[in-house]
Formats: sequence, C-alpha cells, structure tokens
Amino acid sequence: MSEAKRRFVDLAPLRASPAFARLWIGATLSGIGAQMTIMAVGLQIFDITHNTFLVGLVGGIALIPMLFAGPWGGMLADSMDRRTVILGAITVLWLSTLGLVILSAIDATQRTSGGHVEIWPFYVFTTINAMAYIISGAARTAVYPRILDLNLVPRANALSGISMGVQYTVGPALAGVLVATAGFSAAFTVDLALALAGFFGVVTLPKIPPLHDAVAKGWGGIKQGLAFLRTAPNIRMSFIVDIVAMSLGRPYAVLPAVAATVIGGGPATVGVLTAAAALGTFSTSLLSGPVAHINRYGLAIGRAITIYGAFIAAFGAVVLAGILGAFGDVGNDWAHVSWLGLTLSALCFFGMGASDEVSAIFRSTILLTAAPDEMRGRLQGVFYAVVAGGPRIGDFYTGLLAVSIALWAPALIGGIAIMVVITYLLHTNHRFRNYDNRHPEL
Repeated sequence: MSEAKRRFVDLAPLRASPAFARLWIGATLSGIGAQMTIMAVGLQIFDITHNTFLVGLVGGIALIPMLFAGPWGGMLADSMDRRTVILGAITVLWLSTLGLVILSAIDATQRTSGGHVEIWPFYVFTTINAMAYIISGAARTAVYPRILDLNLVPRANALSGISMGVQYTVGPALAGVLVATAGFSAAFTVDLALALAGFFGVVTLPKIPPLHDAVAKGWGGIKQGLAFLRTAPNIRMSFIVDIVAMSLGRPYAVLPAVAATVIGGGPATVGVLTAAAALGTFSTSLLSGPVAHINRYGLAIGRAITIYGAFIAAFGAVVLAGILGAFGDVGNDWAHVSWLGLTLSALCFFGMGASDEVSAIFRSTILLTAAPDEMRGRLQGVFYAVVAGGPRIGDFYTGLLAVSIALWAPALIGGIAIMVVITYLLHTNHRFRNYDNRHPEL
C-alpha cells in the first residue's frame, strides 16, 4: 500500500530492526503483567479498606520519588550503556512485584481469621515499582533512534501505542477475572511470569553506549538536562499539556467505588472500563497510517486533549446520573450490573483512550526527533516522570474530590477544566500551536 493511501499502522519498524521487534514484543508482554499488578493493587486496597481516598493515595505517595527517578534514570541512560540501565531497572521492578506476591499471600492467610495485612507495604512496593518503571521506560524509549532510522520513529511510536493498547486492554481485564476467580496473588504471580519476556527483549539488544563524552554523571548530568529543557519551549509545553490532562482527567481511582455502588459489577466492571480505554488506544494506533501526513503537531495535540477532556466530563455526567438513580438497583458483583451504565461508561473510556493516544504519538515524536541523542535519555526521564507522575497527581486529586464532594465530581469538574485550560494554552502559545514537524524546533 502506498504511503498516501495507508490507513492502518505501518509495520516497517518491526521489519527494519529485529532488535526493535524483540524489544517491542518483550515490552508488550511484560507490560500486560504490569497493568495487571496496577489494577490488582487498587482492588486489594479497596477490598481491605473500602476507602477510595486510600486507593488514590497509591499515586500520591509515589509521586515525589517518581519525579526524582525520571531525571536520575535519564541521566543514567545518557551517561551509561542504555541496555545495562534497562536490565537493572526491570530487575528491581521484578523484585518489587515479588514482594506484592508475598504480601497478598500473607493477606489471604490472615483473611481466614477475619484479619488483613497492613496497607503501607503496598505503598512501598508500588512506589519502588513505579520508580523502576520510569527508569526502564526512559532508557528503552531513548534506544529507538539508535536502532531505527529517524523517519521510522513516528511509526515506532504508533506501534508503541498498539503495545500500550494491548497492555491496558488485556492486563486490567485479566486482573479483574483472576482477582474474582483466583485471588489477588494470582494476578501478581502472572505478572512475574510475563516479566521474563521483558528480560529477553532487553538481553538480546546490542550494547548502546553513550555517543558523547560530555555527558556529566550524577547531579551534574541532571542539571545539564534541566538547563537544556529551559531552552526548549515546545518540549516544555508538550509536558505541560500532558500534566493538565492527566492531573485533572484520571477517574480510575473512583472505579472500584463506582463499580460497587453506581454501575454495579464489582472488579469485573473495573476491568471492563479500563480495557475499554485501552481498546481506544489500540484502535487509534491501529489506524495510525495517516500520522505520516500530519505535520501541525501542536494543533493536533491541543485538539486531541480537548476531546479527551470532553469524554472525561461525559463520564462524570454518567456517574452523576447513576447516583441520581438512573441505573436502578446495582451491586458489587456481575449479576447486579447496570448494562446501560456500563455501556455509557465504556464508550466514555474508549473515547478517552483514543484521544489520549493521538496526543501521545505526536508528543513522543516531538521529543525524539527534536532533541539530540546526548539529551534524549534525560528528556525521556522527564517525559516518563510526567507521563507516570501526572496520573499519580490525578489519582490523588480524584480520591480527594470523591471523598470531599461526591464520586461524580472528579471527572465532571476535571473534564471541563481540561477543555478550558487547553484552549487557553493554545490561544496564548502560538509557537507550540504552529509547531511543524517538517521543521522540528525545540
């Protein structure tokens, strides 16, 4: 198929670079397990405490360490062999998941006598897990321009969207089924097994040492990266708009409570809604052929995030309708789910995932094509801190508004705020709005 007529995702990066193909497959399989663990942790904390704020606190506690891990991991990726950095990070990630397996097994034992484990170890292990994820992700993405031609990088980002779509679709859905049928430990154990694929994808990479000797190590290297970021307004703005979207548009922390009291269906509903968002991500990436013909990246990002905010607000309206009794009598099991509420919510989450992926493809491409190689690791570190840290702020914001106002408030208020703020930022930042990929500018 010619480039002009292409509608579906371009598989050229997988054919052009076997190293990228192995890395992509390994990241996809291990990512499925990682998403299972994220879902299972939230469900288990809610099961122990029945407190939405404590579910959202998982992200709040991890936030500061994650913001530190991004620049630090990026510095390591620029000053050391990137393959070694990734291997070290995913080893720590694997060990933290092992800790969750042991913790959930102890909790299962204590349940027989009517007790539960303390929840603070969940926060410790998930914080370590999140930090390791950021470091490995920053180094892995910084590898792309070293094993691919630069013209293939946007298509590689689209393939990464498919990978994320599969992860977010299969992982949460599988976690919901396993938690409901086999318990929390089963979900964490499957994650351990799938993580081995991630090891294989990285071990088979060639060595990827620094290309430049001028990269400082330690705090000096971090300061170099932050100083460079001050000279890159378009990259900075790509971070800012994502922080706005993720901080105000993350209704996931309310899903256990919504699934128990508003829509019904319990853990299975949580898995379905999370999977719906991932299916939206997957669908956008699958139909990403036209990406090669779009050059006004700033405008595309702004419009995509505005649409994302609209879907967030729509979900808040659905929850409000359910609280007002629109979905009838529901319960915390699949036999007492409102199919109308579930369908409307799933459509909102599908739209959220689809629009967010449009933004992600263009934001990632700006970062990888406009930045020099010696800065890619550190900028990717900041990028991953934003990508992972923004949702943690969002989880905290969601939990806080849910307990202080109502379950509908975080999504409805946040979605409207996203649309207003992004419109303002595009109106006042002409350089970013007019960004043209044919002439990349920092």
